[in-house]
Amino acid sequence: MLQEFRSFIARGNVLDLAVAVIIGAAFGKIVSSLTDDVIMPVVGYLFGGLDFSSYFVRLGAVPDGYAGSLSNYAELKEAGVPLLGYGQFITVAVNFVILAFIIFMLVRIANKAIRKEAEAPAPAPAPPPEDVLLLREIRDELRKR
Repeated sequence: MLQEFRSFIARGNVLDLAVAVIIGAAFGKIVSSLTDDVIMPVVGYLFGGLDFSSYFVRLGAVPDGYAGSLSNYAELKEAGVPLLGYGQFITVAVNFVILAFIIFMLVRIANKAIRKEAEAPAPAPAPPPEDVLLLREIRDELRKR
């Protein structure tokens, strides 16, 4: 069983998939940073200073002894207050759209490269050797008789 598992892991497809998952996770962090640190602040500025991450609805009571702000999503969540964080959902949805668009562009570029490679003319076949040509001539002469 160990040998079968080793041969399964050693296949190229499994290794390629593992590399893709690792690179995808790292790329996801880059897109999250792009969204959180660059795009969402600009969108918030354009819409009058909105901070989407602070949009939420409290679904339950605040625990006794809570001294933090009632408008701070992170503090309320840490205190265990049930919250519906739709602002965070908006941020994650924007992350998804950006990531999907980037993946679309990568696939589009890859498809164009594959198409160009497929459209490239195949090299002309090498001419047959002289002995093959001579044998063909002999064959053709024998057919004529």
